Amino acid sequence: MNPPAPMALAGVRVVEMGQLIAGPFAGKTLGEFGADVVKIEPPGAGDPLRNWRLIKHGTSVWWQVQSRNKRSVAIDLRQPEGQQLARDLIAEADVLIENFRPGTLEGWGLSPDELHALNPGLVILRISGYGQTGPYRDLPGFGVIGEAMGGLRHLTAEPGRVPVRVGVSIGDTLAALHGVIGVMMALYHRKVNGGAGQVIDVALHEAVFNVMESLLPEYSAFGAVRKAAGSALPGIAPSNAYACTDGWVLVAGNGDSIFKRLMRTIGRDDLGQAPDLADNAGRVARVGEIDAAIGAWTQGQTVQQVMDALAAARVPAGKVYTAKDIAEDPHYRARDMILQQRTRDGDTVEVPGIVPKLSATPGTVRSSAPHVGDDTDAVLRQMGLSTEQIATLRQRGIVAGAAS
Repeated sequence: MNPPAPMALAGVRVVEMGQLIAGPFAGKTLGEFGADVVKIEPPGAGDPLRNWRLIKHGTSVWWQVQSRNKRSVAIDLRQPEGQQLARDLIAEADVLIENFRPGTLEGWGLSPDELHALNPGLVILRISGYGQTGPYRDLPGFGVIGEAMGGLRHLTAEPGRVPVRVGVSIGDTLAALHGVIGVMMALYHRKVNGGAGQVIDVALHEAVFNVMESLLPEYSAFGAVRKAAGSALPGIAPSNAYACTDGWVLVAGNGDSIFKRLMRTIGRDDLGQAPDLADNAGRVARVGEIDAAIGAWTQGQTVQQVMDALAAARVPAGKVYTAKDIAEDPHYRARDMILQQRTRDGDTVEVPGIVPKLSATPGTVRSSAPHVGDDTDAVLRQMGLSTEQIATLRQRGIVAGAAS
């Protein structure tokens, strides 16, 4: 039997002080690749995400994804003794993650300056609505607000209709992924440049803005304010959603040679061979006509018939997947993107697999998501506290364990 594969972040110690989505998603990602993530939660209810959306055995099934590979320590950070416990934990950590409103850490005596005096190599990831500086820093900000300010919500709508949300907390997740990138760069810098840590400042709206492609340059160069376009991709043609007899199919026929194959497949070789449609600029000028031709072809067929025909022609196309489609898709299964995960309440739930796929140091699920304070006693003992000291802290409400 081969030995288990090494973990890319084995030996990296992370203290996660965030809650809900952005900070914990960053902690989740680091934990999946081997980091030891200790999550500090308030005693009692813990992280509010535990009670969001659909609940089983008193806990959100979302929690099973967001907090796998983490250890939970319940500490009341409003009390000075709790702040000291956090300080002691952070003193031995490589990374601190927090996504509180700016100034919260400082109010607890845990400012970056104080923490770096204690632990000079500490990498501190701070995720907030508007960042740690600037005129908006003290305003409350959630992912949805970051999506609006970052420019995304302006585009997610049918023309002239109300802007809609993507359907998931994409602003939070984008901020978390930018934060993980920052953590990895800071750890690398620390390794090769003398061991000093630093602060990573991620604002939700800036993470969204960073993926908005040509939105600002087009305004700067031409005064063009991009408008909502529904399922189309303005300036790139053809790329849209088209109705079939039993649903919708997305077709991306915007490559020059792909467009010709697409037109041949739908019986419109006249368009495929038209000289003025040989490049994207020409197709954009006649996008309405092209979309109408594709739609006329798809509307008399099922989604699967369209998918089969376009696959044979090597034209990128895809149906709109539901959760049921994902769960039943063999490609997801073949790439380990659907995992069976056992919860601490004894259930088995299917959860998303791990991204990205690393060939030599792949990520794994090593432990299920904890109950509030499952690991309080064990972590405090590792810090050198005696059983009597832990009992005293429990009696005073400064810490709590799963059984308290």
